[in-house]
Amino acid sequence: MANSSLSTKQFLSSQSSSDLGSLQRSGLRKLPSQALRFSSPRSRHKKLVIQAAGNTFGTYFRVTTFGESHGGGVGCVIDGCPPRLPISEADLQVELDRRRPGQSRITTPRKETDTCRISSGVAEGLTTGSSIKVEVPNTDQRGHDYNEMSISYRPSHADATYDFKYGVRSVQGGGRSSARETIGRVAAGAVAKKILKLFSGTEILAYVSQVHEVVLPEGLVDHESMTLDQIESNIVRCPNPEYAEKMIAAIDAVRVRGDSVGGVVTCIARNVPRGLGSPVFDKLEAELAKAALSLPATKGFEFGSGFAGTFMMGSEHNDEFFVGEKGRIRTRTNRSGGIQGGISNGELINMRVAFKPTSTISGVAALEPGPCLGGLTSNHCGEQPSLCLGAPRVPDYVRPVIPKVMPNEQRGVKVDRLAIPRNSPVVKIRTDLLLLSMYGQKKQHTVTREKHETELIARGRHDPCVVPRAVPMVEAMVALVLVDQLMAQHAQCNLFPLNPALQEPMQWPSLEPAEISL
Repeated sequence: MANSSLSTKQFLSSQSSSDLGSLQRSGLRKLPSQALRFSSPRSRHKKLVIQAAGNTFGTYFRVTTFGESHGGGVGCVIDGCPPRLPISEADLQVELDRRRPGQSRITTPRKETDTCRISSGVAEGLTTGSSIKVEVPNTDQRGHDYNEMSISYRPSHADATYDFKYGVRSVQGGGRSSARETIGRVAAGAVAKKILKLFSGTEILAYVSQVHEVVLPEGLVDHESMTLDQIESNIVRCPNPEYAEKMIAAIDAVRVRGDSVGGVVTCIARNVPRGLGSPVFDKLEAELAKAALSLPATKGFEFGSGFAGTFMMGSEHNDEFFVGEKGRIRTRTNRSGGIQGGISNGELINMRVAFKPTSTISGVAALEPGPCLGGLTSNHCGEQPSLCLGAPRVPDYVRPVIPKVMPNEQRGVKVDRLAIPRNSPVVKIRTDLLLLSMYGQKKQHTVTREKHETELIARGRHDPCVVPRAVPMVEAMVALVLVDQLMAQHAQCNLFPLNPALQEPMQWPSLEPAEISL
């Protein structure tokens, strides 16, 4: 008997359900079972590859960050770090202390020590070549501050888009969208900085060049001689003392209102080896832009002459070459920002990163009950501690938020960490009037997860301006890019002898024998 072969795919696609029934009635059922054979294509096993959702950065020097703002802790895992690099928790802690919260009155009042612990990848002070895990515990969470925000979306925050993408989110502290995630980046950046410093003497420095409308004029900072001590000499991290005071005043002016402002961080890299970066898709400036714009609250990136270069002609913008010391080819100007054709040319690399105002504004971020700072006892004002605004007059940046100046016997509130002399007349601010006034000013229109329009008064502790603490974050991301590109350059272009007429040998670290002895 002849065999009958029916393809399942063809059969089902060419016949409707009624046709199938008529076909069965017309004699298909009469065929013996061994004569009826259905064939289908052999299933091919496809490997399902799921990459981490944007938590890993780098190709050769790979960093994966983990943790959330109000979880048990945050940190990172570093893969690809060269072995025998001298590193310690103290090296990382220096950088983490620069980004930690609560370090001054113009940062978030959240109190965290951000003490790091290296739990793998380092033995007897040297990296082993295996994965390095760095952990930092969270110790000052206040999840109840986010009760309203579990229902209503904060304007311009990631609350809504996280729900749009995942259908679920970590409400307390913003989860992964919190800047607390950057602890892992800064810790890994400290390792990258040390590699660059030891290998080629590369130094990365960032500073605040703008806060709101206060802009540091170009030329007031010498990028060739600027030092870390100059940057760290004030709480806003601007190396020019005059403009630092103006920036601090600008932040204070919005801080006491519970509002926020944005700013710009300028970053430079000195002694960067030539040849880092690749043409087309992996240009060095493209990698730096991606790294910088991956930081929270970033909204813009400029490199070299940036947008100002669009106002120039080619004859003005071109960086002309000359032969410098030891026959080294240099450029007389540096409008290219140290990168040409996507590849570093050995000149100073410079860039600017714009940060928007902090999204979460509450109107009460600068206020909390506290002891009297004017020498009075804690029970001077009765049930609630008070603050003596000990100044000949109320500061200009406080005056707009004071609804009423009360006599000395009235109860007051502490205006958080204002630097006020102790030897001046006592002025009190009544708690209920001040909070009521500020609450009314900071309501924002939004919607709930159930799509109902409402008004939100956000709570929590947040930076009135992110740029002072963003400085070490920008440095870290630049370091991660440069060390990754350094490894790529070494892997591709240093396997065979160099062309000495055109190429410079990559520098090697000069370590004392005691530092690498086992």
